[in-house]
Amino acid sequence: MTETTDNYKRLAGEHAALSVQSGMVIGLGAGSTAIFATQFIAALLRGGERRNITGYATSKSVWQEAVRLGIPMLTEDMPTAIDLTIDGADEVDPQLNLIKGGGGALLREKIVAQASHREIIVIDESKMSSRIGTQHAVPIEVLQYGWQSQARFLATLGAEITVRRYADGSHFRTDQDNLILDCRFEPIRDPAALARQLSERAGIVEHGLFLGLADDVIIAGPTGIRHLRRAGTP
Repeated sequence: MTETTDNYKRLAGEHAALSVQSGMVIGLGAGSTAIFATQFIAALLRGGERRNITGYATSKSVWQEAVRLGIPMLTEDMPTAIDLTIDGADEVDPQLNLIKGGGGALLREKIVAQASHREIIVIDESKMSSRIGTQHAVPIEVLQYGWQSQARFLATLGAEITVRRYADGSHFRTDQDNLILDCRFEPIRDPAALARQLSERAGIVEHGLFLGLADDVIIAGPTGIRHLRRAGTP
């Protein structure tokens, strides 16, 4: 990450955090841009500019960071709905379709997105593309049980598959102790059809295609902030 890109990420995250109002329950995303929003929300709380904010984390690491920053947190069973979630994305197209899961938290991120009244995605401009799949593989979370069967199935869909690993060569594990298969499909012509195929396969726990979930996308770049809204979003 260059210093310039880091500044764009901070700009996008802090801009989105200004949408947070006192009394809200806020979903805290796991992306490298979303963490800037979490940090800014904590600063607003410390300064008294916002009050009675409660967070809900999309990963164990985000929960730890939010607690360290002093943000009160909901329990994992999510006893109340989420007003607003601020999260990142690996790739976004003009229709606000997303690829997420580069950090491995896609299952929890999708649960939180679906439980949120509003989902704001924060990115730097390098994450925009004309069609998702152009720049980024689709992370697919699979059970360890029979995982090579899922790999063979994904290959029949045209995927070039990489098993995600740690630096020591061992399998990457999600917070749910599952594996991640990073699947490069090239530009995805029909994301909805691919999402249906993935969702229907036993052993695939979740996939990184987030379709129809983003209400706003905040994009930071050299010319400042761009704000894209889904049609019908106030």
